[in-house]
Amino acid sequence: MTTRRAILASVLNVRQFGVGAALGSLLYAEPSWAGAQMEEPLVDSVRTALSSAIANQAPPVPEFSDTESRLRYLRWLGAMSERLASKYSDWNTRKEFLQTVWYEARRAGLDESLVLGLIQVESNFRKFAVSSAGARGYMQVMPFWTRVLADGDAGKLFHMQTNLRFGCVILRHYLNREGGDWFMALGRYNGSRGRAPYPQAVLKAQKVWLA
Repeated sequence: MTTRRAILASVLNVRQFGVGAALGSLLYAEPSWAGAQMEEPLVDSVRTALSSAIANQAPPVPEFSDTESRLRYLRWLGAMSERLASKYSDWNTRKEFLQTVWYEARRAGLDESLVLGLIQVESNFRKFAVSSAGARGYMQVMPFWTRVLADGDAGKLFHMQTNLRFGCVILRHYLNREGGDWFMALGRYNGSRGRAPYPQAVLKAQKVWLA
Protein backbone atom coordinates (compact mmCIF):
# COMPACT_ATOMS: atom_id res chain seq x y z
CA MET A 1 0.00 0.00 0.00
CA THR A 2 2.85 2.37 0.81
CA THR A 3 4.34 1.92 -2.67
CA ARG A 4 0.98 2.41 -4.37
CA ARG A 5 0.51 5.68 -2.48
CA ALA A 6 3.99 6.75 -3.61
CA ILE A 7 3.04 6.04 -7.24
CA LEU A 8 -0.18 8.03 -6.94
CA ALA A 9 1.76 10.89 -5.37
CA SER A 10 4.18 10.82 -8.29
CA VAL A 11 1.37 10.95 -10.83
CA LEU A 12 -0.13 13.95 -9.02
CA ASN A 13 3.27 15.61 -9.00
CA VAL A 14 3.49 15.27 -12.79
CA ARG A 15 0.16 17.04 -13.12
CA GLN A 16 0.80 19.72 -10.54
CA PHE A 17 4.53 20.38 -10.44
CA GLY A 18 6.02 18.79 -13.57
CA VAL A 19 8.46 16.02 -14.38
CA GLY A 20 11.18 16.92 -11.86
CA ALA A 21 8.84 16.57 -8.90
CA ALA A 22 7.64 13.20 -10.12
CA LEU A 23 11.15 11.89 -10.50
CA GLY A 24 12.01 13.13 -7.03
CA SER A 25 9.01 11.59 -5.28
CA LEU A 26 8.73 8.13 -6.81
CA LEU A 27 10.00 5.01 -5.10
CA TYR A 28 11.50 6.32 -1.91
CA ALA A 29 8.92 4.23 0.00
CA GLU A 30 10.58 0.94 -1.04
CA PRO A 31 13.95 0.21 -2.64
CA SER A 32 12.68 -1.99 -5.48
CA TRP A 33 9.80 -3.88 -7.03
CA ALA A 34 11.97 -6.70 -8.39
CA GLY A 35 12.41 -8.86 -5.33
CA ALA A 36 9.91 -11.54 -6.33
CA GLN A 37 11.35 -12.29 -9.76
CA MET A 38 11.90 -16.03 -10.01
CA GLU A 39 14.56 -18.02 -11.82
CA GLU A 40 12.98 -20.11 -14.56
CA PRO A 41 14.48 -22.99 -16.58
CA LEU A 42 15.65 -22.04 -20.07
CA VAL A 43 15.94 -24.40 -23.01
CA ASP A 44 19.45 -24.55 -24.45
CA SER A 45 18.59 -22.58 -27.59
CA VAL A 46 17.14 -19.70 -25.58
CA ARG A 47 20.01 -19.72 -23.10
CA THR A 48 22.51 -19.61 -25.99
CA ALA A 49 20.70 -16.75 -27.71
CA LEU A 50 20.44 -14.71 -24.51
CA SER A 51 24.06 -15.35 -23.59
CA SER A 52 25.12 -14.20 -27.05
CA ALA A 53 23.04 -11.05 -26.71
CA ILE A 54 24.65 -10.28 -23.36
CA ALA A 55 28.20 -11.05 -24.51
CA ASN A 56 28.24 -8.68 -27.50
CA GLN A 57 30.04 -5.71 -25.98
CA ALA A 58 29.65 -3.24 -28.84
CA PRO A 59 30.06 0.30 -27.49
CA PRO A 60 26.85 2.33 -27.18
CA VAL A 61 27.71 4.82 -29.91
CA PRO A 62 24.67 6.01 -31.87
CA GLU A 63 24.89 5.60 -35.63
CA PHE A 64 22.50 7.25 -38.06
CA SER A 65 21.66 6.63 -41.68
CA ASP A 66 20.70 10.24 -42.38
CA THR A 67 20.83 13.74 -40.93
CA GLU A 68 17.15 13.77 -39.89
CA SER A 69 17.60 10.64 -37.78
CA ARG A 70 20.57 12.23 -36.05
CA LEU A 71 18.60 15.42 -35.40
CA ARG A 72 15.70 13.43 -33.91
CA TYR A 73 18.14 11.71 -31.58
CA LEU A 74 19.71 15.01 -30.52
CA ARG A 75 16.28 16.52 -29.83
CA TRP A 76 15.39 13.45 -27.76
CA LEU A 77 18.70 13.65 -25.88
CA GLY A 78 18.15 17.30 -25.05
CA ALA A 79 14.57 16.80 -23.85
CA MET A 80 15.40 13.74 -21.72
CA SER A 81 18.48 15.44 -20.28
CA GLU A 82 16.33 18.26 -18.93
CA ARG A 83 14.04 15.73 -17.26
CA LEU A 84 17.00 13.96 -15.67
CA ALA A 85 18.60 17.11 -14.32
CA SER A 86 17.14 16.60 -10.84
CA LYS A 87 18.88 13.21 -10.68
CA TYR A 88 22.22 13.93 -12.33
CA SER A 89 23.44 17.52 -12.23
CA ASP A 90 26.38 16.84 -14.53
CA TRP A 91 25.58 17.05 -18.25
CA ASN A 92 28.18 14.46 -19.26
CA THR A 93 26.75 11.96 -16.77
CA ARG A 94 23.25 12.49 -18.16
CA LYS A 95 24.51 12.20 -21.72
CA GLU A 96 26.37 8.94 -21.08
CA PHE A 97 23.40 7.40 -19.27
CA LEU A 98 20.82 8.43 -21.88
CA GLN A 99 23.05 7.43 -24.77
CA THR A 100 23.44 3.98 -23.24
CA VAL A 101 19.70 3.63 -22.56
CA TRP A 102 18.96 4.66 -26.14
CA TYR A 103 21.50 2.20 -27.54
CA GLU A 104 20.55 -0.80 -25.38
CA ALA A 105 16.79 -0.24 -25.72
CA ARG A 106 16.97 -0.07 -29.49
CA ARG A 107 19.37 -2.97 -29.65
CA ALA A 108 16.77 -5.09 -27.83
CA GLY A 109 13.88 -3.74 -29.88
CA LEU A 110 12.36 -1.81 -26.97
CA ASP A 111 11.01 1.72 -26.70
CA GLU A 112 13.46 3.87 -24.76
CA SER A 113 10.60 5.63 -22.94
CA LEU A 114 9.44 2.29 -21.56
CA VAL A 115 12.95 1.40 -20.43
CA LEU A 116 13.28 4.77 -18.70
CA GLY A 117 9.89 4.27 -17.05
CA LEU A 118 10.96 0.85 -15.79
CA ILE A 119 14.21 2.27 -14.42
CA GLN A 120 12.28 5.02 -12.65
CA VAL A 121 10.01 2.47 -10.98
CA GLU A 122 12.73 -0.07 -10.23
CA SER A 123 15.57 2.06 -8.86
CA ASN A 124 14.64 5.73 -9.22
CA PHE A 125 17.82 6.03 -11.31
CA ARG A 126 20.12 4.85 -8.52
CA LYS A 127 23.12 3.03 -9.96
CA PHE A 128 23.86 1.12 -6.76
CA ALA A 129 20.29 0.33 -5.70
CA VAL A 130 19.88 -3.13 -4.11
CA SER A 131 16.55 -4.73 -3.27
CA SER A 132 15.87 -6.87 -0.21
CA ALA A 133 16.18 -9.90 -2.52
CA GLY A 134 19.50 -8.70 -3.94
CA ALA A 135 18.34 -7.29 -7.28
CA ARG A 136 20.92 -4.76 -8.43
CA GLY A 137 21.38 -1.53 -10.27
CA TYR A 138 19.28 0.67 -12.48
CA MET A 139 17.04 -2.11 -13.83
CA GLN A 140 17.21 -4.22 -10.66
CA VAL A 141 18.61 -7.32 -12.32
CA MET A 142 18.60 -10.43 -10.15
CA PRO A 143 22.11 -11.89 -9.61
CA PHE A 144 21.11 -15.36 -10.82
CA TRP A 145 21.04 -13.98 -14.38
CA THR A 146 24.81 -13.49 -14.30
CA ARG A 147 25.19 -17.19 -13.48
CA VAL A 148 22.67 -18.28 -16.13
CA LEU A 149 23.94 -16.07 -18.95
CA ALA A 150 27.46 -14.92 -18.11
CA ASP A 151 30.39 -15.53 -15.77
CA GLY A 152 28.47 -15.38 -12.49
CA ASP A 153 30.03 -12.10 -11.33
CA ALA A 154 27.02 -10.24 -9.93
CA GLY A 155 29.22 -7.26 -9.09
CA LYS A 156 29.23 -6.37 -12.78
CA LEU A 157 25.54 -5.49 -12.50
CA PHE A 158 26.65 -2.18 -10.98
CA HIS A 159 28.35 -1.30 -14.27
CA MET A 160 25.99 0.94 -16.22
CA GLN A 161 26.08 -0.67 -19.65
CA THR A 162 26.15 -4.20 -18.23
CA ASN A 163 23.08 -3.54 -16.09
CA LEU A 164 21.16 -1.92 -18.93
CA ARG A 165 22.22 -4.68 -21.31
CA PHE A 166 20.98 -7.42 -18.97
CA GLY A 167 17.78 -5.58 -18.15
CA CYS A 168 16.84 -4.89 -21.76
CA VAL A 169 17.70 -8.40 -22.95
CA ILE A 170 15.70 -9.96 -20.09
CA LEU A 171 12.69 -7.71 -20.73
CA ARG A 172 12.78 -8.58 -24.45
CA HIS A 173 12.97 -12.26 -23.53
CA TYR A 174 9.88 -11.94 -21.33
CA LEU A 175 8.04 -10.01 -24.03
CA ASN A 176 8.80 -12.78 -26.51
CA ARG A 177 7.59 -15.40 -24.04
CA GLU A 178 4.35 -13.49 -23.56
CA GLY A 179 3.70 -13.11 -27.27
CA GLY A 180 4.11 -9.34 -27.25
CA ASP A 181 1.80 -8.74 -24.28
CA TRP A 182 3.40 -5.88 -22.36
CA PHE A 183 1.15 -6.26 -19.33
CA MET A 184 2.21 -9.89 -18.83
CA ALA A 185 5.85 -9.28 -19.77
CA LEU A 186 6.24 -6.49 -17.22
CA GLY A 187 4.56 -8.63 -14.59
CA ARG A 188 6.99 -11.45 -15.32
CA TYR A 189 9.92 -9.04 -15.08
CA ASN A 190 8.73 -8.06 -11.63
CA GLY A 191 7.73 -11.56 -10.53
CA SER A 192 4.07 -10.56 -10.28
CA ARG A 193 2.80 -11.99 -13.55
CA GLY A 194 -0.93 -11.40 -14.01
CA ARG A 195 -1.22 -8.73 -11.33
CA ALA A 196 -1.82 -5.09 -12.23
CA PRO A 197 0.10 -2.76 -9.85
CA TYR A 198 3.59 -3.14 -11.31
CA PRO A 199 2.72 -2.98 -15.03
CA GLN A 200 0.46 -0.03 -14.35
CA ALA A 201 3.24 1.74 -12.44
CA VAL A 202 5.74 1.27 -15.27
CA LEU A 203 3.29 2.37 -17.97
CA LYS A 204 2.42 5.48 -15.95
CA ALA A 205 6.08 6.28 -15.45
CA GLN A 206 6.69 5.80 -19.18
CA LYS A 207 4.51 8.85 -19.88
CA VAL A 208 7.09 11.04 -18.15
CA TRP A 209 9.67 9.97 -20.76
CA LEU A 210 7.69 10.21 -23.96
CA ALA A 211 9.47 12.51 -26.40
